Amino acid sequence: MDHHTRYPYLAGLGANIRKARKDKQWSLVKLAALSNHEKANLSRLEAGRTNPSIMTLMTLSRALEVDIIVFF
Repeated sequence: MDHHTRYPYLAGLGANIRKARKDKQWSLVKLAALSNHEKANLSRLEAGRTNPSIMTLMTLSRALEVDIIVFF
């Protein structure tokens, strides 16, 4: 069983983060720089292949200047 099958909410979470980033017309590189996260980790997060901590979500919401609820 893959990650998407076991944890379908991660795909939705990642898609919402990607949408917030794309709404700002930012690249993964720019979000990585502004949030102090590695581009590869953000890519996995947006693809729904990793389960982020609440601190990661808070950091991303601050960098993107959106309320954290946007991710859910």
